Formats: sequence, structure tokens, C-alpha cells
Amino acid sequence: MNYRHLSREERYQISALLKEGLTQSEIALNLNRHKSTISREIARNSGLRGYRPRQASLLAEERSINSRNARQITEADWLSVETLLKIQWSPEQIAAGAPVSHETIYRHIYADKASGGALWTHLRCQKKRRKRYGSGRERRGQILGRRPISKRPAHIEGRRQIGHWEGDTVIGVRHQHAVVSLVERKTGYAILAKVHRKTSDLVSGAIIRRLNPVRALVKTITYDNGKEFAEHARIDKAVGSTGYFADPFASWQRGSNENLNGLIRQYIPKSRPLSSVTDSELASIETRLNNRPRKRLDFKTPHELFTQELSRVALRA
Repeated sequence: MNYRHLSREERYQISALLKEGLTQSEIALNLNRHKSTISREIARNSGLRGYRPRQASLLAEERSINSRNARQITEADWLSVETLLKIQWSPEQIAAGAPVSHETIYRHIYADKASGGALWTHLRCQKKRRKRYGSGRERRGQILGRRPISKRPAHIEGRRQIGHWEGDTVIGVRHQHAVVSLVERKTGYAILAKVHRKTSDLVSGAIIRRLNPVRALVKTITYDNGKEFAEHARIDKAVGSTGYFADPFASWQRGSNENLNGLIRQYIPKSRPLSSVTDSELASIETRLNNRPRKRLDFKTPHELFTQELSRVALRA
């Protein structure tokens, strides 16, 4: 078995899940890693203030530099790297097809920033998660017919079968307008839709409209606990799905969706009113996200894998 070094993104996930109170074994399961990899990572790269992802990446990078000879990277290589950065490819995605490691790309970006450059503005924004304290009770009321994630078939967690989705909403300034975000768990294929108000009627209508054309690849949808998903039964009837709800304050149970929402914020920061985002701009963001190569997909794109499966279904019909 070939060992893959932990990526910068995975280190941020480890940090966030530690703050959520997950054990090392649970973190390993979420990242599809062996628990010894997580244990070794935390032991080797923690400091006096505990495990911090940026510090962990720098420590790992330093060990890597000391263990090998550096190679020459041409100006043409850097031009290609910078071109992909400017269309929001991550350093890891770029490194899959370039003669340069993702850590070297990060060093290049931060050196550029120190000299007044703007490459860093194209990086994904990483923010600390805030732990919510209190009784743990659901504060947003009850959703009729709510089916908890504990009743979802266990095999779905393994991402071996296409057709299992996660759903959430990205909220605009002063809670005006919202983007409905849907992501297929196996391929990472994303679907986005804008609604003018975060009502259950508008949100369910948007989900039905966008999923109907691909309903052959819709088996389940796992939602956040927002009341905008109160009409989950209507969605199930329209697209043939079975809806489930994550536990309150357990965002890691919808890890794919949480990651997608973070990617969306790279294009639409929280300070920007969603009313200024046009349908064509949102479609362009969706296209970009679906055409980025992903490490866990052997650097194939979500669009490539999803459309291949859609074509197979059409041929069998």
C-alpha cells in the first residue's frame, strides 16, 4: 500500500474535528485514513498550544525539505502554476499535474505575498470553527417526519455508491437571499441554486428543479437541520429520494457539504450581498467547482465521473 502524506486541507480538517470533540479513531474514519496516521500526525506536529494546522504543515514541510534535495523549477512551470491559481485551483490540485509539490507552491504564494503580490487572494479561506455551548437542544423547532441520520444505511458512509447527496443553504447578509448547495458524496459533484428567501417552499422548489434532470442518480439526501428543509417529503416524492437529517450541531456528519460551502465562500464572501449574485455567475461558479480535479478522485473531476455515470444510466434505460 502506498502512503499518501497528509495535505494542508486534511490538517485543517483534523484541527476542526478535534475542536468538535471527536476521537482520533473518529477523525480517521472521517478522513478515510488509518488511525495511526492521525495519531502520528498529532503527536509529531503539536506544539505548546496544541495541534494547529498551519504550524503542523510548516513542521512537516521542514522535515520534507531536510530529507531530500531540492529540484529546479522553471519559469514556465511557475507561469502554469500561477495561471491555475488564478482560476482557484488549490496547490494540491495543481501539484498533481505539475513538477512541483503543493508545499512548494504554498511557499511560492507566501513569498509572493511578502513582496506585495496577490496570489494568496486566490487561496481558499480557512476559518476557525466556533463550538456552540449550551444544552445541545435543537433551537429551530421541529421538522415533521424528520428522519435522523442514525437510520441512514451504514454503507452510505463509505462513499462507494453514487446517488447519495448532502444539502444545505449558504445565507446572505442580514439573512436576505440564499444559495441552496447540494453535493453528491461519491463524486463531489455540486449543484447550486439561488432563492430570494430562505423559505421551505422556495428551497424545496429549487432542489426539485435542479435534481429532476439527474433524478436517476438521486437515492438519498442528508440535510442540515434548518427549517428551510421542512418540505423534505415533497422533495422525496418529486425526485424519488429518501431524506435524512444530520444531528444538531454535528456539521462533520455532512463533511462534503461543509467543504462545498467553504469553496462557495471563496467566490462569494460573507460581506457580499447575495442579491448581487446573478444566476449566470452562480452557474459559472458551479462549473468551476465541478471541473477542478480532486485528490480523492485520483485527480479526476466531479463533472467527469458524474456525467460518466449519468451516461451509463441512460444507456441501461
